[in-house]
Amino acid sequence: MPEGDTIHYAANRIRPVLAGAIPDAVATPHPRFGKDRWPERLQGRAIEGVTAHGKHLFLRFEGDLTIHSHLRMTGAWRVHPEGARWARSPRRAWLVLTKDDKSVVQFDGPVLELLTETRVRFDRRLALLGPDLIKDDFDEREFLKRLRADDPTRGIGDALLDQRTVAGIGNLWKAEGCWLAQIDPWRKTGDVTDDEAIKIIRELQPPMRLSARDGNQTRDRKVYKYDGRKCSRCGTRILARGQGDDNRTTYWCPGCQT
Repeated sequence: MPEGDTIHYAANRIRPVLAGAIPDAVATPHPRFGKDRWPERLQGRAIEGVTAHGKHLFLRFEGDLTIHSHLRMTGAWRVHPEGARWARSPRRAWLVLTKDDKSVVQFDGPVLELLTETRVRFDRRLALLGPDLIKDDFDEREFLKRLRADDPTRGIGDALLDQRTVAGIGNLWKAEGCWLAQIDPWRKTGDVTDDEAIKIIRELQPPMRLSARDGNQTRDRKVYKYDGRKCSRCGTRILARGQGDDNRTTYWCPGCQT
């Protein structure tokens, strides 16, 4: 699943093309949009902002309309120069916004919707999102408040995936953050101190922010999908096992994460 840094990277790529501009063309090739008339509803409207929060991306048009996207496991945003081969088949495009010599394309959905800004503000999926650790205004106190309101018997690795607690962390960064902070992801949240929880966040912010700028998520990985290899810190074999209600695979070193 694309994580918060991937979505911020997409927003950073889209912004120079579309922010402040009126698209030359809007197309919704996917059949599900056949009756929604997005091209007609968005015609002549400037895009006032391209923003991201956690795993959600927003294209805000003048006139109180916003395109909201969540990529889940399958979706992708791409920016293609005119004449370039697209990253995926054109048949998989759900939305195409063209400006001058570039096309901004959203492939494979699965969450792509046109909302009024009022609905965005009151949509519970969005209103309940926790602070986004990639943003400069990330609030550590708010993160701790939300973490402490969660089930204290829940493993800290699983708790970090809850977007209501902190927005943007997915399975990759959960594993890497716990390794960097030397915290066992299976330790109960109630047994993790505030300082330890903040350490995970502070260890994650630099690599996630760097990835949001350059799109490179695989730089200097330590444990994610490295099960069976020796830990680069202590030499113990890295383990992997499903965690939480969603059984997301957790990677960790039993030797140096305590």
